[in-house]
Amino acid sequence: MNKLILPSRLSRRGFMRTAAVAGGAALLAPGALAAAAGSGPAKAAAAAAAGAATTSSSAAPTSATPLATTRPLVFGHRGASALRPEHTLASYAKAIADGADYIEPDLVSTKDGVLVARHEANLTETTDVAGRAEFASRRARKTIDGETHEGWFVDDFTLAELKTLRAVERLPVVRPGSAQYNGMFQVATWEEIIDFVAAESATVGRAIGLVPELKHSTYFAGVGLALEDRFLATLAAHEYTRRNPVEIQSFEVANLKYLRGKLGRRANLRLMQLVVGGPLRPSDVVAAGGTLTFEQMCTPAGLRDIASYADVVAPPTRALIPLDKNGKLGRPTSLVDDAHKAGLRVEPWTFRPENRFLAADFRDGGGDNARNEIGSIAEIKRYLATGIDGFFTDDPALGRAAIGS
Repeated sequence: MNKLILPSRLSRRGFMRTAAVAGGAALLAPGALAAAAGSGPAKAAAAAAAGAATTSSSAAPTSATPLATTRPLVFGHRGASALRPEHTLASYAKAIADGADYIEPDLVSTKDGVLVARHEANLTETTDVAGRAEFASRRARKTIDGETHEGWFVDDFTLAELKTLRAVERLPVVRPGSAQYNGMFQVATWEEIIDFVAAESATVGRAIGLVPELKHSTYFAGVGLALEDRFLATLAAHEYTRRNPVEIQSFEVANLKYLRGKLGRRANLRLMQLVVGGPLRPSDVVAAGGTLTFEQMCTPAGLRDIASYADVVAPPTRALIPLDKNGKLGRPTSLVDDAHKAGLRVEPWTFRPENRFLAADFRDGGGDNARNEIGSIAEIKRYLATGIDGFFTDDPALGRAAIGS
């Protein structure tokens, strides 16, 4: 078996080339799917909760010298979700057509253990379930990641039941063009998405990466539907994901450490630690009674800890350039430089093209919900100047325009 090592900040060109050369190399480490005694996300949570640095023989390099890059990566956030209902094959197809390097499926589990693409466990805002009389009795109240929600939840539906629903636009007032597609598309499974991307890649003649996010890992483990091993089994079963770029995301820590232990370091694989601003704690840290906060994770010491198990840190855009009291972009923080010194790539989320989501510098007079392509491109360019390695956008065509390619 070939032993493949992934440098912490491999360039896009190098990443794609090395992944192609890897060819038949196995994605999973030997015995990856065997349940080792005492292993799993729960055990990893203890170290995360304590906030202590993790030592590993496969820790990411900490060299401050960046490798050469061609251009930042464009991640199609939930596909091209500014233009099509999110997490549908239509949204992913539009993102690919508009030049996205990667498309993003957020993964949750059905009642019968099938991974499907939805932004959250609650189906209410993104499907027509509320109008389906046959499912009226499924309405429930659940606490997920410390917040109480009401609605219809994916883990109360089998895949067969879920397939009878149709996707709808989450922000119909803001995105009426996307809402015109309401009712046209099914909820897609993780396997269907892999097959679809493989077919699109063969059609357009270029590698298209996948950037799946494991959503609510602690919650799903608590209801007997743990995501990680199901995800690993699917990843290993598909030739496309054994050969082509995959970046695995999570706002939790223990699941990424678990995945790193199972997957090792492979030429086509990166792990991405998602973070938010402020003193909030990852859900797995909360469940373990720990004190580690996202704010602590974004310090130089915290970033070095992330680099011991992940390759990428993905903060919200405003953590890189915050807004001032007038809603305009202020001075950049040191987060990009600090992360690069720790050997991490920086791939923030999420650029959106409507006025309401833009800094005041870039809004036009079209109203809060108006689409503002010029302003969105200009805002992305300001963030590109900080040295980011990639970014999530609801409109990949505008992301490519900002980059200039």
